[in-house]
Amino acid sequence: MLDLIIRHANLPDGRQDVDVGIQQGRIVAVEPGLAAQAAEELDAAGQLLSPPFVDAHFHMDATLSHGLPRVNQSGTLLEGIALWGELKPLLTQEALVERALAYCDWAVAKGLLAIRTHVDVCDPRLLAVEALLHVRERVKPYLDLQLVAFPQDGVLRSPGAWQHLQRALDMGVDVVGGIPHFERTMEQGAESVRLLCELAAERGLRVDMHCDETDDPLSRHIETLAFHTQRLGLQGRVAGSHLTSMHSMDNYYVSKLLLLMKEAGVAAIANPLINITLQGRHDTYPKRRGMTRVPELLAAGVPVAFGHDCVMDPWYSLGSADMLEVAHMGLHVAQMTSQAAMRQCFEAVTTTPATILGLDGYGIAPGCRADLVLLQARDPIEAIRLRATRLAVFRRGRCVARTPAAISQLSLPGRPAQTGFQP
Repeated sequence: MLDLIIRHANLPDGRQDVDVGIQQGRIVAVEPGLAAQAAEELDAAGQLLSPPFVDAHFHMDATLSHGLPRVNQSGTLLEGIALWGELKPLLTQEALVERALAYCDWAVAKGLLAIRTHVDVCDPRLLAVEALLHVRERVKPYLDLQLVAFPQDGVLRSPGAWQHLQRALDMGVDVVGGIPHFERTMEQGAESVRLLCELAAERGLRVDMHCDETDDPLSRHIETLAFHTQRLGLQGRVAGSHLTSMHSMDNYYVSKLLLLMKEAGVAAIANPLINITLQGRHDTYPKRRGMTRVPELLAAGVPVAFGHDCVMDPWYSLGSADMLEVAHMGLHVAQMTSQAAMRQCFEAVTTTPATILGLDGYGIAPGCRADLVLLQARDPIEAIRLRATRLAVFRRGRCVARTPAAISQLSLPGRPAQTGFQP
């Protein structure tokens, strides 16, 4: 007797009419016509059953703070950073925890059960670090939260940031972060990459750096990150986030850079919603869109994940924790409209970021954790097209969120009434 069987499901890899058996929070069988009984059965009726969504890049310490202490009027990255600097002295641990927990509720409702969030360590009080460490423990039963020690104002540029970052790691933060393009000089940026990678190697940690988030084609810190990744044996543990300068680089240099990243085992994380909002702000027309070269990176064998980055904070006043919205935007900006490319966009918010984060037991196979999302769509492409309703969200085999199916009733003149109509 199993705990749960989800019957007649379609899976992201193309398998159809599959039954998934769950026992004690783990998947024990994935096969058509599973000959077993369960305490509970759910008929998926040909809808898509997916592993949960994974956000590889987010800023939970700033989320839901839009309008505090004022609104970003220019909408630029630099005003957002300045605004965050104004907000930091006003932060309280209680408010940080409250907003983060509220966002985690949004995430679970959208089937987003794993988030890598950067947390600013340039505040000597480390209020945000303490708050998100507390939140990480609070949400552990229903959401995996991975923290990155992020020196927002530059680990060398901001007084004490190097020490604060190490304190954050000592407190239990999971990943080493950085922002080399925000250091005072290109040389200091390169030096920060070296120092931070060596620190990660020494502590046995992963690395995720905000890298070259600029329209300047001469910002090439990803090259330095790839070099030190290979030098220190960090292959498979390092990600470069944003990489928007690659959008503006000449093709010859990019052809070299792609091979360096592949050789070094460095992953890329693009943030479609925010990259196209913040980049190209100094352009008239033609206007650059800023997002990194996703199809070219994938063709070169570099793993690419999509992140949400911001939701209702000093940099972005929109967002709802919907990773299908992120995939939808990434698909359009990168012009990834082939059938295979659209499926890669779905993977960029599921399996690829799960690998980058090193999530244990992720997937739909015997032995995997029973973390699942039932979507009101028949396949990944339809899920992106419709930003499909999350009919049910499961954590360790237990349903933690349900949403009624999105249906319409039509009463059109001269035509029969339609009930249960879905576009």
